[in-house]
Amino acid sequence: MRKTGRKSDCPINYAMEIFGDRWTFLIVRDLMFKNKSHYNDFLHAEEKMATNILANRLQLLEENNIIIKEIDPTHGSKWIYSLTPKGIDLLPLLVEMIVWSAKHDKKTAADKAFVKKALTNREKLLQEINAALTAKN
Repeated sequence: MRKTGRKSDCPINYAMEIFGDRWTFLIVRDLMFKNKSHYNDFLHAEEKMATNILANRLQLLEENNIIIKEIDPTHGSKWIYSLTPKGIDLLPLLVEMIVWSAKHDKKTAADKAFVKKALTNREKLLQEINAALTAKN
């Protein structure tokens, strides 16, 4: 659990204190684009995050109001994670990262239709994804 003071009030520093490694963005990616919502879903992602890192990052995201966790009504011993409105606000940033990676990574797994839609009508794409994420919550 991170409870350190902020190093500065720089807006980039603020974001980096929450998203300073790849794991936090990958959890947000899985919630946003891959319909993952349970601990085991994140644990079995292709990047193979260690259990201690996953637990830490979920806690960090929850403490920063990026995600919430609620009891799964179908499995009382499991948690369901979902994005908060603050987490959903990361959508344009993640789409921009996907487009940037598609442009510069020859081995990208970015869906070509998604990238094309992001390049030709980004606002419509953002509205569609935002509506779907908001409807889930």
